[in-house]
Amino acid sequence: MQSRIIVIGSRGSQLALWQANWVKSQIESLHNNVEVNIQIIRTSGDKIQDVPLAKIGGKGLFVKEIEEALIAKEIDIAVHSMKDVPMKLPRELQIAVVTERESPLDALISREGSKLNDLPHGATIGTSSLRRSSQLLNHRSDLKIEALRGNLDTRMRKLDEGQFDAILLAAAGLNRLGWENRITEWIPPEILLPAMGQGALGIETRRHDPDILQFICNMDHEETHSAVDAERAFVDILDGGCQVPIGTYATVTDGKINVRGLVASLDGKVIYKSEKAGLAHDAVRLGRTLGEDLLQMGAAKILDEIYRSP
Repeated sequence: MQSRIIVIGSRGSQLALWQANWVKSQIESLHNNVEVNIQIIRTSGDKIQDVPLAKIGGKGLFVKEIEEALIAKEIDIAVHSMKDVPMKLPRELQIAVVTERESPLDALISREGSKLNDLPHGATIGTSSLRRSSQLLNHRSDLKIEALRGNLDTRMRKLDEGQFDAILLAAAGLNRLGWENRITEWIPPEILLPAMGQGALGIETRRHDPDILQFICNMDHEETHSAVDAERAFVDILDGGCQVPIGTYATVTDGKINVRGLVASLDGKVIYKSEKAGLAHDAVRLGRTLGEDLLQMGAAKILDEIYRSP
């Protein structure tokens, strides 16, 4: 019997390939006579390494070219970090599967092993995330924030060379690549509310391709999928992207969901945050309501100022 071949589209970074290979191994372990290949696709976000993402603008910097290949049937599925997936998908595509979440937290890696509250006054922190920098400045206004781009090896090298006193990265990526021993501190969401979908993987498919679903549907994690749906609904209401300091984190337990959301000014001096709780099947509605609440509280003014700034 001839093997069915499934082609995964993935970015070429070390972390993206780990994620694609993990999905490949899951499919091949669950289904006989299936051969999974990985096709590396270079995205706009990969091509521009020397400019902070917030200054590039636009949405979907790490998925657009992969989605184009999926629509063109050059690949069968795409594997993404959910935090990279824009709210509006091409009408031909869908996020069919969200896998069980790794840690959603941000991790501090410091050169001398100092935790966040123990870093010296005026310490330099590397991050290009406006979400991280604004909340960090709200917690400690003395810190100096410097842009940090590049793959994980590059970021670690810059830290070890002394360009920064500490850097902030997603804990999930460090865990997946076996770098968890470098983590100085996992920053709790009370200090750094995570990004939408952080730690979760999504598998994107064509809408009218039910045949492919049989190979991946067992990987869907219902609680994570509901949590990410709520987070995405929250960000969608705010029309958020990487240019905006927005954090959100939802948890699902025993059919109930709690979703937290935050909008901050760039300097961290003003933060609007709130949370909603309800039944998990109301995830999208709760996320949208939370976003509307923050807009009413004053977040609309912050967002308008950021979007209007050059």
